[in-house]
Amino acid sequence: MNTDLEKTLLIRLKDGDKNAFKTLFYNYYNNVLGFVNYKVLDMDLANDITQETFIRIWKSHPSIRPDKSFFSFAARISSNLCNDHFRHLKVRTRNKDKIVNSNYQDSPSPELINDEIELKKRINYLVNTILPEKCQTIFILSRIEHKKNKEIAQILNISIRTVENQIYRSLKILKKHLKEYF
Repeated sequence: MNTDLEKTLLIRLKDGDKNAFKTLFYNYYNNVLGFVNYKVLDMDLANDITQETFIRIWKSHPSIRPDKSFFSFAARISSNLCNDHFRHLKVRTRNKDKIVNSNYQDSPSPELINDEIELKKRINYLVNTILPEKCQTIFILSRIEHKKNKEIAQILNISIRTVENQIYRSLKILKKHLKEYF
């Protein structure tokens, strides 16, 4: 979706136009779903969080800023919902541990991460816990959604150079935390 069309739709959405919301929903649902699914690794949960994201977007439509990227706005809301979900799981796990006294670990040790599946889980964990939000969003769009830098720049309404810098920064951070693999 081009920037001018998105801005027009956001202005209309800010005024409560349901058709503008519907257009944005259909154009961005799959991108937001992919973003959320990468964070939670559960398609059913990702669908629930993505739907909740769009519900919250509609509820907050009067505060939408048409000069900002819609995907960035949706990604911020969905990231917060994912974080809420993980906090809830952590509380449940902590309380379960008090009852069952298990030896739960928050993250796997590097010795246990020896095959590709475990490495992917480790990378996913690092992307979701240590990368700054902007790096995280750009990294997922680039490496998971396989979007080109130009597309990412258009989606987020930022320069291609910013995209390149954020990808470089993300890779540098990940490499630092995965140095046992390099």
